[in-house]
Amino acid sequence: MVPRRVSFDWHATPLHWIPDEPTATHVINVLHLLLPAGERWFVKVFKEALPLVTDPELAKDVKGFMGQEATHSVQHAYVLDHLAEQRLDTAEFTRRVDFIFERLLGDRPPWRIPLPAGRWLLYRLAFVAAIEQFTAVLGDWVLRAEALDSAAADPVMLDLLRWHGAEEVEHRAVAFDMYQHCGGGEPLRYVRRVGTMCVTAPVLLWMWVWGTRYLIRHDPRLAGSLRYSRRAHNAAVAKGLLPAWGELGAALPRYFRRSYHPSQEASLSRAVGYLAASPAARAAREGER
Repeated sequence: MVPRRVSFDWHATPLHWIPDEPTATHVINVLHLLLPAGERWFVKVFKEALPLVTDPELAKDVKGFMGQEATHSVQHAYVLDHLAEQRLDTAEFTRRVDFIFERLLGDRPPWRIPLPAGRWLLYRLAFVAAIEQFTAVLGDWVLRAEALDSAAADPVMLDLLRWHGAEEVEHRAVAFDMYQHCGGGEPLRYVRRVGTMCVTAPVLLWMWVWGTRYLIRHDPRLAGSLRYSRRAHNAAVAKGLLPAWGELGAALPRYFRRSYHPSQEASLSRAVGYLAASPAARAAREGER
């Protein structure tokens, strides 16, 4: 599990990179709004917790995870630059995302009630594990989403999303294993895992809708002619351009099982196969030779 030093050329990628599908385009574009700050935060939390890891194999996986997430953050930030070049400025929204990760989920809890030393770190590790449940599900979906190819989606954007999705599947168990290793004994460890997911799922949904509305409202090509609607979203789902609500919702009861482990998610062979075929990943390998 190693970071792949990929790069993407965005000069020919259109603003609506799924042709004639602005809603689907911007629902997926929310990833670019959330991930630069979110994945920087993942790395920060894991770096803080790494001294707690006593298993050498887990420590090795954690370092690989951190390298991959740092690379993801950088590559999605480049997409934000590309959107800005096309007059879709996301700075106002990303400042709010930065506030969530840097302040609300920062080194100290956002409430004044003190916690025992190290307890807030365990909650933040549990939040990372909960978020990574959804990134694995989304990663597996985009690897299987043949409708995006049929819709003539931009190949560079597809490669970014599938390279990222494949690495999310590749390291799908690391955050969970890190939390289980550091999170103390049962039943508190399980209660904290379930509780943080009960917060994570609705907050992610709210942020996704909020981000999509922002992008559609500020899209210079739309000029206010379109609003985000559940009908348009569901139409894109029906075409296979977005994951089904049921597919995302089904991730919750699986995660709530006491016996759950993320190795049960997705197809590792599909992910590894894409990483072998990805144009950007292949170019990175050739550049290292």
